[in-house]
Amino acid sequence: MNGVLAFVIVMAVWTFSDFVSKKTKSLLSSLFIASIIFFVGFLTDIFPDDLLPASALLGLGGVVVGFIIVHLGTMISIAEFKSQWKTFVIGVATVLGIGVALWVAGLVVGGGRRREVYEGVVQAMYFVVAGIGSLSGGTISVLIIQEAALGVGLTTVAFFPVLIAALQGLIGFPLTSLILKQEASRLSADYRAGNLAPVEVTEEVQAVESKIPEPFRTTPGTLFVVGAVVLVSILINNITGGILNTFVVALILGIALRAFGVFKPGILTGIDAYGLMMLAILILVFGPLATVEPADVAALAGPLVIAFVVGLVGIVLFASVTGKLLGYTIPMSIAIGLTSLYGFPGTMILSQEAARGAGETDEEIAAIEGQILPKMIIAGFSTVTITSVVVTGLIAGRIGA
Repeated sequence: MNGVLAFVIVMAVWTFSDFVSKKTKSLLSSLFIASIIFFVGFLTDIFPDDLLPASALLGLGGVVVGFIIVHLGTMISIAEFKSQWKTFVIGVATVLGIGVALWVAGLVVGGGRRREVYEGVVQAMYFVVAGIGSLSGGTISVLIIQEAALGVGLTTVAFFPVLIAALQGLIGFPLTSLILKQEASRLSADYRAGNLAPVEVTEEVQAVESKIPEPFRTTPGTLFVVGAVVLVSILINNITGGILNTFVVALILGIALRAFGVFKPGILTGIDAYGLMMLAILILVFGPLATVEPADVAALAGPLVIAFVVGLVGIVLFASVTGKLLGYTIPMSIAIGLTSLYGFPGTMILSQEAARGAGETDEEIAAIEGQILPKMIIAGFSTVTITSVVVTGLIAGRIGA
């Protein structure tokens, strides 16, 4: 497909989605609208399969996602990072909740443990393992499941997590948007009642900004130093064999570099390339939709419905109970749990949209976003990037065993 035409189509889709989101005050998130358009477009062949690669945004998104994560790290202080331990616990509980709920469903669908012949249970459990990995994780978890399933010749089981990964945003985005809207409304009321402090630029932040050498405050200079941090993150990932994930390391380094005054808060804010970089990483969300075929969805419709319904029950139950015990509101706890369905950049975009939908002034929007965004960012890493990879790596061996 012609690259310029592909780029224009993608921008048209995103422009329309952003317009709808603003008109509905984030009731319909831009991610959800864009997902629907791309899903229908690819499913009906209105959009060619190479639309996103041809636009060059898919490749750019893969390159710059680490840059954005470092940027997000510079928006979180060390004290704030430490304060989010409750968010991490809720994220871990969510992944466990998905596992428990799907395991019970697998026993029921497979016929139960009291059957003399266990083929039904065994087959169901293969899909349970695939469902746990894909519902709670991202690309790495899906790849782990695929490798295990293809290694024993289970092609259908290998494709199952791909379908879940392609479709879970269609469910996660609107649900999270609705729930975050409730939380943002509550925070808005607190702000107007004087119970939520506005976000202020402190003298400490100004001091941090002044420590960055002048040559690195330009667009290419900033991209150079942030890119160097991403390369270090990749190196650490490779040295540890993936145990320390690139994006987790990038987030931690971003937080540390802000704390030591090397980077200012929001390191990429204000540079010329930031807007295009953000658009590029959003395209990563829609990439899997190009692989979905109607026949594939029809063949695995039953397992897909069971996985999503039961998985959501596990998310809501475990996240809300754990969050309540830790002092979080139920909407915030469930929103944290739902990050397992999509991760970054959805965690950032949905938080920002919820804040804009509830706040009336820039100060109010910043105050609301300051309460929601750090939790959602940490939640996405605790579920999709860390816990799900560990859990999937442990249980993937069950396929074909």
